[in-house]
Amino acid sequence: MAFNSLPIDTLKKKIDEAVRFLSISLSIANAHTVDFYTRDVWSTFISASPDEVLSAINSSDRTGAAEEKKNTTFGFCNTTKKLVDVSAILRAAKAHSLSGLEVCIQLEELMHDLKLMTGDIVAGERLDRCVVPGEFMNCKKAHEVRAMSEVVNGLAKCCKVKQVIDVGSGKGYLCSFLSVQFNLQVFGIDSSSTNTHGAQERNRKLKKFSKAYKKRSRATRSQEAQPSNDGDDRTEKHSNNDQEVGSTNCSTPVESCASQDQVTTDVSSKKAIECTADPNDCEAGDGFFNMLSLAVVEDNSPRVHPSQLSEEEKERRKRENLERKTREGLSNGSDDNLFSPLTSYVTAETELKTLITKLEDAVLVGLHTCGDLAPSTLRMFRAKQELRAVCSVGCCYHLLSEEFHPDRQECADGVCGFPMSQFLKDQACFCGRNARMSACLALERVSAGGGLPMESLFFRAVLHVILRDHYDSFKSEKRVGNVYSKTTSFVDYVRRALKKLVLDDSKLPDDVIQNYHERYSHRMNEMIAFNMLKVTLAPCIEGLILLDRLYYLKEQENVSHSALVQLFDPLQSPRCYAIVGIK
Repeated sequence: MAFNSLPIDTLKKKIDEAVRFLSISLSIANAHTVDFYTRDVWSTFISASPDEVLSAINSSDRTGAAEEKKNTTFGFCNTTKKLVDVSAILRAAKAHSLSGLEVCIQLEELMHDLKLMTGDIVAGERLDRCVVPGEFMNCKKAHEVRAMSEVVNGLAKCCKVKQVIDVGSGKGYLCSFLSVQFNLQVFGIDSSSTNTHGAQERNRKLKKFSKAYKKRSRATRSQEAQPSNDGDDRTEKHSNNDQEVGSTNCSTPVESCASQDQVTTDVSSKKAIECTADPNDCEAGDGFFNMLSLAVVEDNSPRVHPSQLSEEEKERRKRENLERKTREGLSNGSDDNLFSPLTSYVTAETELKTLITKLEDAVLVGLHTCGDLAPSTLRMFRAKQELRAVCSVGCCYHLLSEEFHPDRQECADGVCGFPMSQFLKDQACFCGRNARMSACLALERVSAGGGLPMESLFFRAVLHVILRDHYDSFKSEKRVGNVYSKTTSFVDYVRRALKKLVLDDSKLPDDVIQNYHERYSHRMNEMIAFNMLKVTLAPCIEGLILLDRLYYLKEQENVSHSALVQLFDPLQSPRCYAIVGIK
């Protein structure tokens, strides 16, 4: 599928299909795990055994159009509204995910079309691969920055612009890479001053070592131009050294996002996290990041107290500091400062020219923008003529505000995050917070053996039974927090949780608490099976949210091209889809 090749009428039919499926199956996604036993969730929604559900989920055979049972829709009984045919809902969930609806394009297809639009290549020409910033950041972030920067650079070339505005820029990884690798002028906007300060310092180090790398590269090219008898040996030794630098695998990192209210303390890493790189990607830029990984880490050498320095050393350091500050002061006003971190809370109504005095036509980007910030980014793109293209990857769907939810809270600035499109607004479409929370689950990771924290969920659900039975004044909306990770047993968990909730635990002996665990332990399979059904529905809920955003762009007269693109490997980065648009 080519960029912008999905007709709006076809997209409308796909959305209608997704809405119809979810209107029936959302009851499962909206059931809260905390209430699993107090409200007897399993019997309320499922007319099958947990073993039957788990067996169907673990089966690899979900293909084919098997005949649906009589008086059912997508496996749900039309009369009782309970799930009776597990295989049917699994087939329907697969068909109504983004991959099943066939509405996405791949990164390679997008880049090929952008280069054709730019005139960089002709049809059928091989694409160059983007440099892997393997040692600059952790594995997950490196994977995301590589793909995202490739798209942003392609959009900038296509629109003939040199400025990029990164909304929710966080620690500035994407901004720094875009400025250093592609020579783009990047403005990173984040509401956290801690993030922007850390990003500024990181960018200073990047610029310093970028200059050193370019100097070394010129020297290397000069040496290679001279004939040498031992050239092959020297090249082989250099290659082996590079291989050793990037040879350590790193574990799967924690999911991250760029949030309007995120406040993250920037702590310098004491050790560079190294990723295994594809040998086919070892182009010139990789050497810069290999060099960077050894240079930007915190210096662990013992520091000498100023009182122990000689007078000559003190004078030398003063002179160097003065010279450095002078150089930085001169460069701040020059075009060499390609990345400018800014601290500001932004909405679609934000006047960018008040933040960026030298604003030109630009590409707007957002990498894992949290909650309503993702739809605000798309609204900003529509409203600001100077924004020529957009690439938005959202996350944290549970933090989205919904206009038509019966229990909705007031939306910020009166504008809600879902739905965006007039098409779904006319249907008063909504999902519900628990369903949006389910949309954050990672089907690919669970399928690959990632698993779910089932014991902690089980402990919390049984705790809720105890709270119902013994604490009449307890409010169910109170949160226990991360108590499970610190506990050694169920009894310990309950006592810690009661203290966290400021409830008297002295009236509950250990044996009473343990009896609750024994009473429900044989029903833990119900919870496991139910949560696996939630995981199965996750891509469908995420799909509807993203299709709404894509349809919103297609409704805009000033947007000429729009597409939903899979940018990342979902095993490395579960929130892997981007909305891309060009005016």
